[in-house]
Amino acid sequence: MADVLPLVEARLRSAFGEPDARAAVTFLGTDRIEVLRFTEGDIVRYATLGMSAQPMTDPTAALADPVKGPRAELVLSVRAGEADTDKVLRPLAVLAASPQVEGLVVAPGASLDVGEPLWPGAPFTSVLVAEPGGLVEDLDLDAPADPVRFLPLLPMTPNEAAWKRVHGAGALQERWLNGGTDLRDPLRRSVALD
Repeated sequence: MADVLPLVEARLRSAFGEPDARAAVTFLGTDRIEVLRFTEGDIVRYATLGMSAQPMTDPTAALADPVKGPRAELVLSVRAGEADTDKVLRPLAVLAASPQVEGLVVAPGASLDVGEPLWPGAPFTSVLVAEPGGLVEDLDLDAPADPVRFLPLLPMTPNEAAWKRVHGAGALQERWLNGGTDLRDPLRRSVALD
């Protein structure tokens, strides 16, 4: 099968235009992960490139299939100029490497935690993985490979992450919606959870 990453980058460019910055991170024993930055008006989008090179494998599987299995890249959108969000590059790369390092299958509804603020002064240490298809269409690959899905990440405060563990992703998203929460605000406070 042809290399997936040039196709993934082409899909990101068709959705967001030319990236205005890119950085690469390599962790011991993993493939290189790049993070591309796209700026559109007052919104900055960070997209990973490299997570989809290999399919994600269920850690309980006896043998990893080199072709079949879910593939994904991560997309984070924030409002520009209110915080030093470019420091999110390394945490995003850590999250994108987690399927290789920890054997995770990243899917909508999952919580991913980096254990430290996503950027300096950020009230968030984790993200909720949202449903794909809104910002970037899935990238179909030749059969039998699964399509590459572009998963939006929604930053969560520690209180929101704890509430989500009890009540579920849908309930938290409903709470955000009912509260008129600006999920792109890099300094927003936690939604009311009482």
